[in-house]
Amino acid sequence: MYSTIKLIINRICQLIVLPLAITCWLETKLSQRSEAVFAFWTHIVSILPGLPGVFLRRAFYSLTLEKCSLNSHIGFGTIFAHRGTIVEDNVYTGIYCSIGSAYLKKNCLIGSHASLLSGNTQHQRNEENGEWMPFSKDNINRIEIAENVWVGAGAIILANIGRGSLVAAGAVVNTNVKANIIVAGNPARFVKSFTQTSTVETPSATVENSVLNP
Repeated sequence: MYSTIKLIINRICQLIVLPLAITCWLETKLSQRSEAVFAFWTHIVSILPGLPGVFLRRAFYSLTLEKCSLNSHIGFGTIFAHRGTIVEDNVYTGIYCSIGSAYLKKNCLIGSHASLLSGNTQHQRNEENGEWMPFSKDNINRIEIAENVWVGAGAIILANIGRGSLVAAGAVVNTNVKANIIVAGNPARFVKSFTQTSTVETPSATVENSVLNP
């Protein structure tokens, strides 16, 4: 009964936000690169309060993102910067998250005020004159947050996170993190493993190279 009621509410919310989604679809038809209309609406829906806001946000994103599950939770103030993002079942984002181009897999938890950037190659520097080049969508990479990952509050993620791993609050992840480990700090470093083999001590230099890198 609960699932039926929830489905009905989700469909009603999709109808409510359909006019917003249509303007985003038209923008896509006119220009594949432009996301100005999408950005406008994502700011509007981000500040819708309470439980109605949760339903309306995921309804909007289910119609505008590449994929967004109606079984996800998108917190107040959370903003998605790019339509190419994927949000799978049981994904939870806290309040005031900033999400770039990302693939959020099943059961991952994104703590409040976390930032998921579109990779670590967005801002290029001209080595000849030392100037920073203008932002270009050509430099965007979609990062992947695997199943059962927990990203702590205020963490900044610029790379992929492996299945079942935990990123401590406030950590800055700039290289890929393997599965089933805990990382913390700025830049993020290996803390411990969730597997039984973690009882074997490893030199710190080896850990940083073998655990954080692909």
